[in-house]
Amino acid sequence: MNVMTNFEERKREKQLTIERKLLRELSIEEVKKSVIIHFNVMRIGVGCLEEGVEEACFDVAIEAYLNGGEFSRFTIHGETMEMAKKRCHQDITHFIDTLYYFWLYWDYGKKMISDEDIFLACEHFVDYWWVNGYRKGERRYKLRLH
Repeated sequence: MNVMTNFEERKREKQLTIERKLLRELSIEEVKKSVIIHFNVMRIGVGCLEEGVEEACFDVAIEAYLNGGEFSRFTIHGETMEMAKKRCHQDITHFIDTLYYFWLYWDYGKKMISDEDIFLACEHFVDYWWVNGYRKGERRYKLRLH
């Protein structure tokens, strides 16, 4: 008898394996420092961050990091980081918008932050984590650790 293989299931297992390997190199302390740096520089009141806001930043940072790591696989085909970033532009925009709208919801009615400042902070934050994930994934492919 032959073994029947579900390719979607196999693809998902492989993706989870790659994500687990990438997440081993991610430090929560590094993400915390990044939240403070990116959102405090824009004069946004990070000293009074609620737990929910910090968790939202963590979620978006991890998703952007994993997305960058996923698209780093095109390095072996000669694609540059800029080309990969163009390829996943829609995902990056989604991450930025998600974080931006979350910050706007958190600040609703308080007007403690400027819309433009928070958008720029979100944009830099997502870009930082996407590039970080891309570089870690690229390194894994170059060292044949995938």
